[in-house]
Amino acid sequence: MKKDIHPVYMDCKVTCACGNSFETRSNVEEMKIDICNECHPFFTGSQKIVDATGRVEKFKAKYNLK
Repeated sequence: MKKDIHPVYMDCKVTCACGNSFETRSNVEEMKIDICNECHPFFTGSQKIVDATGRVEKFKAKYNLK
């Protein structure tokens, strides 16, 4: 690998808009994000499928899914 072309890799504190924070590693010291695994609907179980034209039901009927 070539020297002096790679960014500095350091500990990073990530803070979400919901108040959750955690540490990871990145090339920046601090990140502020809008959504994380604590508040995202997919991970919290509050996910809703919006289907105005019946596409989900059509797909389920086509492949015999329940």
